[in-house]
Amino acid sequence: MSQDTVQVDSSSSDEGYQDRVLPHVSRTFALTIPQLPPALRTPVTNAYLLCRIADTIEDETAPSAAATLVLLQRFVAVVWGKEDAALLAQDVVPQLSERTLPAERDLVLNMGRVIAVTARLDDQQRVAIQRCVEVMCSGMHQFQQTASLRGLPRSTDLDDYCYYVAGVVGQMLTELFCSYSATVRLQRGPLQELAVSFAQGLQMTNILKDVWEDRSRGACWLPQEVFTRHGIDLAQLSPGHGDTPFDAGMRELVGVAHAHLRNALAFTLLIPAEEAGIRRFCLWAIGLAVLTLRRIADTPGFTSGAQVKVSHAAVALTQISTNVAVRSNWLLKVLFKWAARGVPLAAPSLVCRPPRPALHLAAAATAEYAHGTRPVTLERIARRSEGRSGL
Repeated sequence: MSQDTVQVDSSSSDEGYQDRVLPHVSRTFALTIPQLPPALRTPVTNAYLLCRIADTIEDETAPSAAATLVLLQRFVAVVWGKEDAALLAQDVVPQLSERTLPAERDLVLNMGRVIAVTARLDDQQRVAIQRCVEVMCSGMHQFQQTASLRGLPRSTDLDDYCYYVAGVVGQMLTELFCSYSATVRLQRGPLQELAVSFAQGLQMTNILKDVWEDRSRGACWLPQEVFTRHGIDLAQLSPGHGDTPFDAGMRELVGVAHAHLRNALAFTLLIPAEEAGIRRFCLWAIGLAVLTLRRIADTPGFTSGAQVKVSHAAVALTQISTNVAVRSNWLLKVLFKWAARGVPLAAPSLVCRPPRPALHLAAAATAEYAHGTRPVTLERIARRSEGRSGL
């Protein structure tokens, strides 16, 4: 069955709907989520689907920017239980563009079923997911409004973009892992320190892989600051023209992404070895990202993401090798080093950024919504989708 076709039994449970629709909106998460312990699969699936709905509202609705922002704000209210999901779905669906995938349209139509699952989660899981969606929606809209072929001005802008489209998801997943396991909870502090960097490594890999596809849609998420050093104006860039200075800038960013993925491995090794399912969930994503970076580094002048896509054989090898090594920190380090051979590596100082507030400190936000106040205003901004998502 294709990703664009959805056949979901309307009589199934809300959790059953989630499981059935997931493969149609995310092949990646459809592979990794089943590796998680059963008690984590439902909340993680729920979180992903909510983020996917937010992304569909942002990317696929046809109204003005102001109207889209109102829809996003209403969606945040729905997630917090302050507005009816069915009413919002009725308003969103007619405004979806013709290019909206049937699976995405179906997901919006069934928004209420996904929200019903959210409402049944325990308090810690629910607040982490609600806060994640709130942060994401508050940020992604502004980045969308400023998207252009000129790219992002500075590397710090790229960091902000990656945080609001992916880093916040890394924080949310950390909270879900901590709510599930007392032994994981003992590592909450170190995990939260690495969670944003973990997600940024995955997000940057997607940005570099999809650079030409994004440009065809009128957006560029590369930092002009990096390419200025090599005499490249991103606004004038086009595929199919070998450009050594551009390739040099790309290699710089590959090095930064590689450094973030080293933090991703450190994050995963903090998960107790007995939690093999959580480790596999993380390791499969890390392994594929490292191999993708290697393909990017080895293919200067590539003109589409398909040219640097990891082969099915490499995917299978990644799954098998990480499954064998999943409980051994030493062996996982060896595998990572082997997978990353030849990939540029940035200095650690280039990936050290000020810490972001952890999502478990969201009690104030919960209280604000309980009293019907507006969402928390964020100081920086961004957007996401599966192809641009981190964890």
